[in-house]
Amino acid sequence: MEAPRVLWILFCACIAPTLGSRLKTPALPIQPETEPLISKGLSGCSFGGRFYSLEDTWHPDLGEPFGVMHCVMCHCEPQRSRRGKMFGKVSCRNMKQDCPDPSCDDPVLLPGHCCKTCPKGNSGRKEAESLFEFFQEKDDDLHKSYNDRSYISSEENSNRDSAADFVAVLTGVMDSSGVARARFTLTRTSLTFSITFQRMNRPSLLTFLDSDGNTAFEFRVPQADTDMICGVWKNLPKSHLRQLEAEQLRVSMTTADNKKEEIQGKVIKHRALFAETFSAILTSDGVHSGMGGIAMLTLSDTENNLHFILILQGLVPHGSFLVSAKVPVRVKLLYRQHLLREIRANISADDSDFAEVLADLNSRELFWLSRGQLQISVETEGQNPRQISGYISGKRSCDILQSVMSSGSALTPGKTGGVGSAVFTLHHNGSLDYQVLVAGLSSAVVGVTIEMKPRRRSKRSVLYDITADFAAAQEERGGGRALGSCGRIEARHIHMLLQNELFINIATAEQQESELRGQIQMLPYNGLDARRNELPVPLAGQFVSPPVRTAAAGHAWVSVDEQCHLHYEIVVNGLSKSEDTSVSAHLHGLAEIGEMDDSSTNHKRLLTGFYGQQAQGVLKDISVGLLRHLDEGTAYIQVSTKMNPRGEIRGRIHVPNSCELGSRGEVVEEAEFDDLVFVRDPAELRKDPHTCFFEGEHHAHGSQWTPQYNTCFTCICQKKTVICDPVICPALSCPHTIQPEDQCCPICDEKKESKQTTAVEKVEEDPEGCYFEGDQKMHAPGTTWHPFVPPFGYIKCAVCTCKGSTGEVHCEKVTCPPLTCSQPIRRNPSDCCKECPAEDTPPLEDDEMMQADGTRHCKFGKNYYQNSEHWHPRVPLVGEMKCITCWCDHGVTKCQKKQCPLLSCSNPIRREGKCCPECMEDLMEKEEMAKKVEKKKNWRH
Repeated sequence: MEAPRVLWILFCACIAPTLGSRLKTPALPIQPETEPLISKGLSGCSFGGRFYSLEDTWHPDLGEPFGVMHCVMCHCEPQRSRRGKMFGKVSCRNMKQDCPDPSCDDPVLLPGHCCKTCPKGNSGRKEAESLFEFFQEKDDDLHKSYNDRSYISSEENSNRDSAADFVAVLTGVMDSSGVARARFTLTRTSLTFSITFQRMNRPSLLTFLDSDGNTAFEFRVPQADTDMICGVWKNLPKSHLRQLEAEQLRVSMTTADNKKEEIQGKVIKHRALFAETFSAILTSDGVHSGMGGIAMLTLSDTENNLHFILILQGLVPHGSFLVSAKVPVRVKLLYRQHLLREIRANISADDSDFAEVLADLNSRELFWLSRGQLQISVETEGQNPRQISGYISGKRSCDILQSVMSSGSALTPGKTGGVGSAVFTLHHNGSLDYQVLVAGLSSAVVGVTIEMKPRRRSKRSVLYDITADFAAAQEERGGGRALGSCGRIEARHIHMLLQNELFINIATAEQQESELRGQIQMLPYNGLDARRNELPVPLAGQFVSPPVRTAAAGHAWVSVDEQCHLHYEIVVNGLSKSEDTSVSAHLHGLAEIGEMDDSSTNHKRLLTGFYGQQAQGVLKDISVGLLRHLDEGTAYIQVSTKMNPRGEIRGRIHVPNSCELGSRGEVVEEAEFDDLVFVRDPAELRKDPHTCFFEGEHHAHGSQWTPQYNTCFTCICQKKTVICDPVICPALSCPHTIQPEDQCCPICDEKKESKQTTAVEKVEEDPEGCYFEGDQKMHAPGTTWHPFVPPFGYIKCAVCTCKGSTGEVHCEKVTCPPLTCSQPIRRNPSDCCKECPAEDTPPLEDDEMMQADGTRHCKFGKNYYQNSEHWHPRVPLVGEMKCITCWCDHGVTKCQKKQCPLLSCSNPIRREGKCCPECMEDLMEKEEMAKKVEKKKNWRH
């Protein structure tokens, strides 16, 4: 029922433009749970559930099946009130009268255009070609014609197979308004944590408490001038691991100042952590012990919808109400105290979590989001209201944004032996600092860019060009650095950056497209004392003696602590692979690189063997000679492979230290391994503690499959737990349905739809269909389904459709039923749509027909229709839409556009009075045949 509301708004904008932004919400809202309120204090226009700035112009989108009205242009005209205040007024007009007269006798209407053009002109062909270029790019993207080795999905990259994430909200125990957000990552038996806090001094002690309230582990917080705490709890006992998984652990932080503040919270698992890219800590202005919260937010991948989940503490006091009593709250999105959006909901003391979607953020809201200037507020209603709020910014943690650039990951893969290394820092205000170093290149650098994944080789998606900050190295050829900051990172790009979806590209004089390329990835914090805020040591084949022309590259962080223990962390990209994918890293301490001798055992230590892309650890028994070489800068890290046993990449390291007597303390070597990117064989799966065993097979954590016992279910493995969800079938708009034996959901009975039989049969002949990544299944053209999104399962609030003509999957949120109450509510957090409370049901209007008894009628616009009656809808400024048919289905109006047959040509056109496009070649051939027939007739007479 989305279209009727927009039709009503369009009608009002046309006949009464003076209403402007003061247009009242009609009785049939499109999506009441996502419609933004008119921005108080901001000048602009509200139209169709969207907010437009002054002077904005747009074509109104009436939704399916009407689509965008290309011949109607709406304008937000600036107006000034009597008091001098600026406001917006919406006016819409039909542009068809402004179309130029075509010079040909048979003009055609191209898809997406308002004015007709001549089909045989070059300009018409160019317009058609440009219109379909987007679809061609999508098709090329499926058949990747460029190198894509550097692209690893964020899910693969996040080490999901061996790590589990937890979160805690810490609030005040005694007279403290402090609030902290703690994120934990469990890797085998080590629990790393990143904690940010507000409204309190820096804590001095972090304590983990077991289920009995006893101290399980203490961490002395180092002094620093930051609100970030990073640390690790190593070697968790099995009893505490079980309590962590059972959400029975608590964490406490205390200060050492005169206030002796303490905040505390429960460590819990949460499925939203893996997708979070923005966050906020919610605090109160006054002193309210135990009150606070956090917001975890993320943008939709394709649309500007902001999804968020609130975890609230103390907003509903346990002693004031029944534990399960519902309390109404208002969730507001603010900019400098101006209200942008507002959502109402009900929470309780025992269930205070809340999830919602803010749909269609406009350009200004996205700009403020990227700058950390949007504020989210939660306030209880009624007597003695309580309020907490916080500013939204890019997600912060102790992890580091970094990239290894190699020639093997370039758009055209090569083996140059060069290396690139980059470290990034994202600030609260949206600025992005970068440090980039390159070495061993074949020629001078001509371009340093931050990019998205290209659609195809000739269509690179460059976001930020930082070449101006690059300075070539004086002492070596093919090297240099770039230091600087991007001050205007867009919100969408921040989201992609934190999802590991951006790349850094190095172009040179000889390789002007790409010589080095690397994916910008979030490297998880591991608790090691390596200086990760500094540029790491580059590892390249050009540094090996003799040089190795390899496609691989790497970098390493190395440091020496007060006990003279060596901390190291190595990241590689594109190493040579053989049947044995193991890699060994050696630390060499030699006086000169020219005298390198791999057969020598002097000062040569094996650090670790590792798989995938990472290796890290601590080396505690280091000789005095090796420490001296580290201090003098004559030590090297070298990575060897089976293909290059004498070294494939190497880097020179310089770590100043004062360890004349060698390492102090126990002689133990620690090493940790990351199995990031490699094929899991059955033996490895059986060893993984997070593997699921189901129906006689092992499944890796994060994987999904269709179970044998019922093909209408989809199962996923979540840390030893198998979760199987039944397929949820969407509601169908057709009047007749059938249930095929080989499918889980009913489909429309096309045989009874005589008007659409031909089109449907042509669609069904298409063998391609659509492949949906969520459920990893093929879907027939024209079918609809609820998407399966791991780890959440089937999403009831969205419906996906397989577009048979393009093979694309189009997903959109479920349209909620119309509401007539002034304050709709969401009864349960999992409900898709709001509803009217029982006590707030208004009386029927005078012109509203009673439909409680007998067959229900339908009201569309100002007209009423009988059940099963069909009609063509009328749109203001456009007239009757003859290509769309609406019908009344027991009180519900349903509309459908005429289904058109699939076309194989690249330049379809649409003629006057025709609903479906036609191929220009076919049309010209028909005209030619008609002319020949006419000519023969004239010749006979």
